[in-house]
Amino acid sequence: MTAEGQRTDARADVTSATEPGDLLELERQVCFALAVASRSVISIYRPVLEPLRLTHPQYLVMLALWQHAPLRVSELARLLALEPATLSPLLKRLEAVGYVERRREEADERAVRLTLTPAGAALRERALEVPRTVLQRLQLDLADAERLHAVLTDVIDKARRAGADGPLPASAPQGQPLE
Repeated sequence: MTAEGQRTDARADVTSATEPGDLLELERQVCFALAVASRSVISIYRPVLEPLRLTHPQYLVMLALWQHAPLRVSELARLLALEPATLSPLLKRLEAVGYVERRREEADERAVRLTLTPAGAALRERALEVPRTVLQRLQLDLADAERLHAVLTDVIDKARRAGADGPLPASAPQGQPLE
C-alpha cells in the first residue's frame, strides 16, 4: 500500500470513529423525544385534573385566565400559541361547566371577552395542588422543573425564529454553503 493509501485509510478510520451514527435513527430525533415526552407528561395530568372537571387544554386556558382575566379570545390565543378557532370548543365546554363567561364587546361585536365566573375563580384554590402533584409523580424537584422549562422555552424560541425564516433550501449551489 502506498503512503497516500495509508493516509486515506487513516482518515476513514478517524471519520467513522467520530461520526455520530445514523442521523435518522428514531431514538435520536428531538421531535420524537418531544412528542413522547409531551404525551407522557399530559397523561400524568389527566387523573390530577379530572376532579377539577378539566382537560389539559382547558387547564391551560384556566391558567391564562387566572393570571390575566379578563381577556379577549384573540389575546388568549396569542398567550397559548393557538388559533382562535381551536379555542372555541374549549371555551364552550368551560362555559358549560360554569367556569367562564363569553361576552361580545359592545364597541366591537367581533371581539369576545372572557371572564371568570365565581366558580372559575374559586377553582384556582383547588388547582394549587396540580403542579406539586405532577412534579411529585414525575419525580422532579422544582429546580429540575425550572431547568427543563428554561431549555424547552429556548427550544420554542429557536423553533419560532427558524419557522419565521421559512424552510431551508434543499441544496445549495455548488461551492456555496447552506445558510
